[in-house]
Amino acid sequence: MGGAMIRAAVARIGMLREGGDDDGSVLLLTLGYAMLALAVILVCVDATSLYLAQKDLDAIADAAALAGADGFHLRVDETGPHAELTSAGVRAATSALLGEAAPGVRLVSAESPDGAASRVTVASTWHPPVLTVFVPQGWELGATATSRTAFR
Repeated sequence: MGGAMIRAAVARIGMLREGGDDDGSVLLLTLGYAMLALAVILVCVDATSLYLAQKDLDAIADAAALAGADGFHLRVDETGPHAELTSAGVRAATSALLGEAAPGVRLVSAESPDGAASRVTVASTWHPPVLTVFVPQGWELGATATSRTAFR
């Protein structure tokens, strides 16, 4: 049995030296690697687009929270003036900003949990620029930001 395997291996080496059996295999490997490289590039394009969309949504949430923190009411008592935030004031300031600056972004919540900070949560849908076969409806993205009002 061992001798037959050795003879088969020697015969195979002889065929390879003569160029008999591997014609076209380099072309198939090249096509395979080209398809793999193209798939990797397209996935990287989608991943980059998703990352940039999330960063944009984070920036919009930060701007909305800052606008909400500017919606304070000034209250004066015996200790002096105090800036006081209400959830209604935060919601009004945030809605005005999102309506003008970010038309595709939805306001999920806008509130003032302690009267001195505004917390805003926004959401958006990301659609991939290529390879929509895997994610045809897109993905829901969300971002939450908090901003404190400071009055001195």
